[in-house]
Parts: sequence; structure tokens; C-alpha cells
Amino acid sequence: MPLPQSSSDPPPDRNGEALSEAQTFEQELADVERSLQALKERYVQVQQDEQARATLEGRKDDVKRQLQRSPSPALKAELTSLQSQLDALEVNLESRLFSWGSLREPFWQIVRFGGLGVVIGWSIAIAVLQNPAPTPQPSISATQTPQQ
Repeated sequence: MPLPQSSSDPPPDRNGEALSEAQTFEQELADVERSLQALKERYVQVQQDEQARATLEGRKDDVKRQLQRSPSPALKAELTSLQSQLDALEVNLESRLFSWGSLREPFWQIVRFGGLGVVIGWSIAIAVLQNPAPTPQPSISATQTPQQ
């Protein structure tokens, strides 16, 4: 005869399940916190890059005006340097906003619905080929000419 369990001890299955649910929740919460922190850092980085870009654009315009008034190799070199810095900022801004991971869900949506469309198309084609529409027979009165 089994011994009765004390009321203070929860069943082992229930306790293990509750523990794993709590651990899962804590892991998901930590993931959300890390994602939020990364988003905040990215937001600050984008703001800084936008400010730097505006500053560089202003400086580039000033150098272009000076270059039109009095062309010099130093101004041309500075203009080239400013342009390369602007290009680097643009690449940094775009690469942070676009990632291959962001294409994961649209890719699977295309696969899912494209595959579904192919399956539906094949089903319709098979159904039509198995039951072709009857060809209309020419009417007898239209093909016979009255003989007198």
C-alpha cells in the first residue's frame, strides 16, 4: 500500500513542469531585455551617425564653394576625404537597418504561399484534365441543307 504524500510536498511532475515554465519565462524575458538594449544602442548610434552626416554634408558644401572660388589641391583632397567619410556613414546606416535575418520571415511567407499556389494550380489542372469539358456537337439542322 503506497504511503500518502504530505500536503506540503507538491507532486514531482507538477513541480518540475512549473520550474521549467519559470525558467523558460526568465530566458524569454532576458532575451527581450537584450533585444531592447540592442535597439536602444542602435537608436543612439543612428542618431549620432545622422548628426555626423549632417555635419559632414555642411562641411562638404562649404568646401565645394571654396573650391569654386579658388581651386587648390588641398581643398580637392579634403572634398575627397569628406566624400569617403560620408560613404562610410551611409554604408554603416544602411547595413545596420538591413540584415539577412530580417528577410527570414518574408522568405518563408513567399515559400508558403507560392507553394500553396503551385499546389492549387496543379490540383485545378489535374481536375480539368480528368474531366474535360464536352465539345459541342454541331446541330443537325445547321449542317443539312434542305433538298427539294
